[in-house]
Amino acid sequence: MRPFLSHPFDDDKLHEECGVFGVIGVSDAANFVALGLHALQHRGQEAGGIVTHDAETGFNSARRFGYVRDNFTKSEVMETLPGSIGIGHVRYSTAGSKGSTAIRDVQPFFGEFSMGGSAIAHNGNITNATALRKELIERGSIFQSSSDSECIIHLMARSIQKNIPERMKDALRRVEGAFSIVAMTRTKLIGVRDPLGVRPLVLGRLGDGWALSSETCALDIIGAEFIREIEPGEMVVIDAKGLESFHPFERQKSRFCIFEHVYFSRPDSILGGRSVYETRRQIGVELAKESPVEADLVCPVPDSGTPAAIGYSQQSGIPYAMGIIRNQYMGRTFIEPTEQIRNMGVRLKLNVNRALIKGKRVILVDDSVVRGTTSRKIKDMILDAGAAEVHFRIASPPTAWPCFYGVDTPERSKLLAATMTEDEMRDWIGVDSLKFVSLDGMYRAAGEAKGRNKASPQYCDACFSGEYPVAPSDMIEKGFEMKAAE
Repeated sequence: MRPFLSHPFDDDKLHEECGVFGVIGVSDAANFVALGLHALQHRGQEAGGIVTHDAETGFNSARRFGYVRDNFTKSEVMETLPGSIGIGHVRYSTAGSKGSTAIRDVQPFFGEFSMGGSAIAHNGNITNATALRKELIERGSIFQSSSDSECIIHLMARSIQKNIPERMKDALRRVEGAFSIVAMTRTKLIGVRDPLGVRPLVLGRLGDGWALSSETCALDIIGAEFIREIEPGEMVVIDAKGLESFHPFERQKSRFCIFEHVYFSRPDSILGGRSVYETRRQIGVELAKESPVEADLVCPVPDSGTPAAIGYSQQSGIPYAMGIIRNQYMGRTFIEPTEQIRNMGVRLKLNVNRALIKGKRVILVDDSVVRGTTSRKIKDMILDAGAAEVHFRIASPPTAWPCFYGVDTPERSKLLAATMTEDEMRDWIGVDSLKFVSLDGMYRAAGEAKGRNKASPQYCDACFSGEYPVAPSDMIEKGFEMKAAE
């Protein structure tokens, strides 16, 4: 079992790998980093780490398992992290040892080079990490973790460039896949995104200082002004003299992960100049247009289904209601539940508002269906409460392909949409109807008026379409079969 999940039954959802955050030019940087990581906790709950640098004590590091609030609010920890520059990371493992309990796998990673030390925090997934790791080990590198991110440190160590930003450019030119990186030296804060811009990274201004973050919501918590997104393929280097921007990679068409809009990012964040909340609400509008049904109530599966349910209700005219109530205080109470408790299923965190549901035709709006096990349990709860009909409306297309760019996804054979048609899924879940938003509808909701450009998609939607913008070479080597060309 994975340690430190918010709930054991959350395995029926997709999980982002991690979040990154960094600041420079502020006193007590560690506290700002801790606040930023707290705002990014939804991106990773297994572990977190902070590295700072101080002129007297040098580099300082603290890495812990569990939530930010449980580890980086204690004075005995924060007092060991002085300095005016710092970076941090929250983790949900995808690459390396799944659910590893080794502290060595917790980022940020640190390396000491001839020109000084550097720490690095990585969000994404390196799709050629196995091949790189094998090559590096054969050339004498000694790895300390099972993480794909450590490859970057070793590639930097082998570079002949004369400073750390140039060594990082060298290293990242060898890397395939998705990466949004926040790194630091003694005097510099560095941010960089892969050429496709799959994962998010934003820039903020905090007085005379600067901040880098996976999402804008983390800038809000520290009172920083959102300046702009780091561009796909861009590297920014920030020090006391200001900010420099570089484009060290061959320019490519952006393929930002559309699932960031659908589920991963917090609804109060801004992505691509667009409110995440508004995109999710608009998906509900598209769902109501594409898949109407007669019903009495529109109810979200909390919390991620809420904006889409509001949009569905507004478009359809069917009243919105909180038919399912979430226990907000689950925390880690049931990390290792007894078998009796485990059999209670989702009732540990969700409960039906029986007085509202009884006798009603209910539309349930959820963000996605992965394995489908939670959907079946929720359906049973709604029927047990006396609902007359249950209709599922899903605010994403069917998830039929695994993600290799920084999202924890089951093997394809375990994805319900990979093995069943929509009608078969409806029957297996046991609902009166089941409909997903179309790819075009999702794209329209994200601001693409003409829908998805089939010849050149505007986003990475590989988990829905099976069209991977970067071939997952390590997985292909292990036998993964790509979608046949149409």
